[in-house]
Amino acid sequence: MTLTRSLAGITLAAGVLALAPLATATAAQAATAKSWGPYYASGSKAKVSGSLIAAAKNDPSLPAPYVKVSGKVTSLTHKSSTCGWALFRVSYFDAANKPHLAYRNYRTCSYGAKKTFAFTVKNVGEVELKVCSEAKAAKPSLNCQYAGTWKTLYAYYK
Repeated sequence: MTLTRSLAGITLAAGVLALAPLATATAAQAATAKSWGPYYASGSKAKVSGSLIAAAKNDPSLPAPYVKVSGKVTSLTHKSSTCGWALFRVSYFDAANKPHLAYRNYRTCSYGAKKTFAFTVKNVGEVELKVCSEAKAAKPSLNCQYAGTWKTLYAYYK
């Protein structure tokens, strides 16, 4: 009887161990995670890096159900009047499948200090990043927003 119980216990443990990698693989397919950066402002006066998690989807022609972006922006100038900026431009779709743009801006003005950020957006088509270093202000300048190119961190069609 003791031998039978021992064999049953070993069989059960082997079955659980055999199914564990399968459960892990299924969880890994649930969301796509990738690190990005570091990206620098011109003259290497600011640095941004982080990670992005995109929810899995069955149809590649549809936007992601959600995207989570997190990271850190660092100012690399010694002047307290100059700030490092991380600008994000996110295209998303509403319930009627109409596209919209949303902007997120994060800044730090202390040399070497890392400002952490995190945000989540639903029905995402694309996430883009721009890094700037400029004078302290409440909002990034038009030059920061529109000069140069945006770096694509996520696109639903890729």
